[in-house]
Amino acid sequence: MDDASLWGFLDRGGPALWVIAGLSVLTLALILWKIWRLMLTGAWAGAATARAVALWQDGARDAAIALLRARRGLRARLALTAMRAVQNPQWTEAQAREETTRLAKGLLHEARSGLRALELIATIAPLVGLLGTVLGMIGAFQALQDSGSSADPAVLAGGIWEALLTTAAGMAVAIPASMALSWFESVADTVQADMEDAATQIFIAGPIRTERA
Repeated sequence: MDDASLWGFLDRGGPALWVIAGLSVLTLALILWKIWRLMLTGAWAGAATARAVALWQDGARDAAIALLRARRGLRARLALTAMRAVQNPQWTEAQAREETTRLAKGLLHEARSGLRALELIATIAPLVGLLGTVLGMIGAFQALQDSGSSADPAVLAGGIWEALLTTAAGMAVAIPASMALSWFESVADTVQADMEDAATQIFIAGPIRTERA
């Protein structure tokens, strides 16, 4: 589709189709940005944290902390905070858990950032499309009324299918937005479960502060 036909297609749908086109660009940008952010935060990389937790349980506390110190993944940051909190002699176990919980909430908020925007797009895109269709149908029937008995059915049909373009376009935007939203939420849920499991194992192992011989 060349530029002329693209602009013509958008003009046929009216303002609603232009809004949906903008939402489609925003949806694509959000999905790419979210994938990039999840990659940076190690959403799919938890092997190092699992190794560190295993070292911690074996009593190699310094080695476990050293393994996580330079890592910026969500799981690694949570596990490192939990380890340091447990090792802090000035904190009770309740205080250590409270600090770990505080950081976990922030990390989960980071993992779920941008999802509200995708949810909003998935909700309003079909509504904008439906609004465009209703307005188009109103215009088509007004034209039919003005033409009286000389109305051309072909012209009426053309107006109706042009009005229906916005509904189809709205659904075409909402479907991938909903799919991406579900996928990102499942990734965030997995990260949350892994962080909870790692923190639990760290606290169960206890506040040993010396390496095993």
